[in-house]
Amino acid sequence: MANQQTLAEWLAGQTAGMPQGEALAETIRSVADGAARLSAVITRGPLIERPADQRSIRGVMEEQANAILLEAAQAAPVAYFASEDREEIATLDESAPLALAVEPLDGSSNINANVSTGTIFSIYPRGADAEASLVRPGREQMAAGYVMYGPHTMLVLTVGRGAAAFGLDTETREFLCVVPELRTPEDASMYAINAANYRHWEPPIRAYIDDCVEGKSGPRDKDFKMRWVASLVAETHRILTQGGVFLYPRDARPGHERGTLRQVFDANPIAMLAEQCGGGATTGASRILDTVPDGLQSRSPLIFGSARKVERLRRYHEDPDFIGGEAPLFGVRGLFRS
Repeated sequence: MANQQTLAEWLAGQTAGMPQGEALAETIRSVADGAARLSAVITRGPLIERPADQRSIRGVMEEQANAILLEAAQAAPVAYFASEDREEIATLDESAPLALAVEPLDGSSNINANVSTGTIFSIYPRGADAEASLVRPGREQMAAGYVMYGPHTMLVLTVGRGAAAFGLDTETREFLCVVPELRTPEDASMYAINAANYRHWEPPIRAYIDDCVEGKSGPRDKDFKMRWVASLVAETHRILTQGGVFLYPRDARPGHERGTLRQVFDANPIAMLAEQCGGGATTGASRILDTVPDGLQSRSPLIFGSARKVERLRRYHEDPDFIGGEAPLFGVRGLFRS
């Protein structure tokens, strides 16, 4: 459509008057340009050039994603660049005003099956040093977004003034605004969780899912649908646009006691987007954006989606009946009958 705003036009309006607004807009444009390049690489799929003895395209695409996003950061006013796939933060230009964290290719384990993948990014003001710039509460993010490489390439973005969605025009390689004000519906009867981990979950999560599974015969008095793609970007896009709740809780498996997703690269940007779309995001008991990561690669639970559903899950975690024991029988618990 001729009247669709370009990403550059949208950013000019959104960042006007913001501290470091020009630098923020320039950095987002650079990340978007990198994502457009990466989209073309992913579209080639099995046709991508790779060593003759390397059957999987996953490793090659992960390397290219890292290289492309690093180039994007180098072309922007970014002091520090962190990738989930690298242990160390790269110093690019210490005089620059911003810090950028990226998950270059989320869902790459599914890429050989041609399942949607994505890039997640988060932008902060530069701090006293590299670690202080990125290891901080998520509420200090200036912007957050993701790009989903699926049947079409979508960018969903916030600079703290609501969220918008953009589609990639493959002819011009420009992102055009398709949803100026993205809001998450409240009434969807959908949840996303990896049910294979049921036996490892804490009682509040089991109780919530049990109630959903019981459907109309349980305390929720309605039927639910479960979805699970195992690609955070794909899950996020469905929840933000169609409603429902996503759960990746901590559990009893070794190494998962504090959660599975990385807070800096995954939980913080998705939580900011969820809130800017009118929803919520929590660890189960605490607001994600208020928690402080222990380090660059520290893990976190992540529950986000429609506001009322996230609030209900918070109440499940606060119910003393669930602390230290099994959930009560459906017929006994009455707190959530609404």
